[in-house]
Amino acid sequence: MGILEKISEIEKEIARTQKNKATEYHLGLLKAKLAKYRSQLLEPSKKGGDKGEGFDVLKSGDARVALIGFPSVGKSTLLSTLTHTHSEAASYEFTTLTCIPGVIEYRGANIQLLDLPGIIEGAAQGKGRGRQVIAVARTADLVLMMLDATKPYVHRQLLERELESVGIRLNKNKPNIYFKVKKGGGLSFNSTCQLTKVDEKMVQMILHEYKIFNAEVLFREDCTADELIDVILANRVYLPCIYVYNKIDQISIQEVDRIARQPNSIVVSCNMKLNLDFLLETLWEYLALIRVYTKKPGQPPDFDDGLILRKGVTIEHVCHSIHRTLAAQLKYALVWGTSTKYSPQRVGIHHTVQDEDVVQLIKK
Repeated sequence: MGILEKISEIEKEIARTQKNKATEYHLGLLKAKLAKYRSQLLEPSKKGGDKGEGFDVLKSGDARVALIGFPSVGKSTLLSTLTHTHSEAASYEFTTLTCIPGVIEYRGANIQLLDLPGIIEGAAQGKGRGRQVIAVARTADLVLMMLDATKPYVHRQLLERELESVGIRLNKNKPNIYFKVKKGGGLSFNSTCQLTKVDEKMVQMILHEYKIFNAEVLFREDCTADELIDVILANRVYLPCIYVYNKIDQISIQEVDRIARQPNSIVVSCNMKLNLDFLLETLWEYLALIRVYTKKPGQPPDFDDGLILRKGVTIEHVCHSIHRTLAAQLKYALVWGTSTKYSPQRVGIHHTVQDEDVVQLIKK
């Protein structure tokens, strides 16, 4: 029996098993087996045996965004509209057959946008070049999930399920579980909160499925068996996702209003260029990008060429982005902007900068 058949059997078993107190250990074990087979299924793609043309896209710019969706939802039209790249767009499905990169120039940042071929159901098993599409999506900083506003909600659920099955977690935080494999001493199990979804016996059964008999496990929050499996496998990618509903010019205003109120959702029309400016604003916000301007002593700030950094960076990161030896030579920095109480303020290397701060670096 091949891996695909094994996965299919386990999925059927999970579907027909009633969820109650008596079956929770059995279900936990089945989920562990399912995750193990799915990770085995993805391994061949790492060897580079079935990489398609255009799928080895060099990472460039300040951030990378993967455009994912079913065929014919308007991904190529969006790429051509937001960037200066032409991606073949037509009214038939599977117009795009390779990965086409484009660059969005917004607020001085270069954001790489990848138009990936349309995903079909069963992509995680390698159907329709789905494995390569998903492998590229794992390297992105953000997923733009393109959906057709005229199609049912089940399309979004299918896409989420495909990404979920290959270890991409959308709009989720990493489970707060400390896990370390030891050389001996058996299982050391602890928790800092009350656990309602798993217990020590289930944790032990899941670990045994992965041939782990000596480990330290500490739950810092009430996590599920699935989240524990994610931590054990340690190959999960946690990405922010924006759901972009296209073709809103073909549905009623009440329906547009209902979709727009859903969390992490944006409504657009690529053909009529509706709401694309708000999409770019949201993209900037989700990528957590900031601009920092530099200033030489006795000269005005250079507002034409700002540094594009991530939220939460310090003066040390600013130094590294200019030159890697600068941090060691820094005496102090003068900062003008919202991160200081008064302008200019003399700060040290660990000071956190904010968007549109002006920084003057003083060497020793």
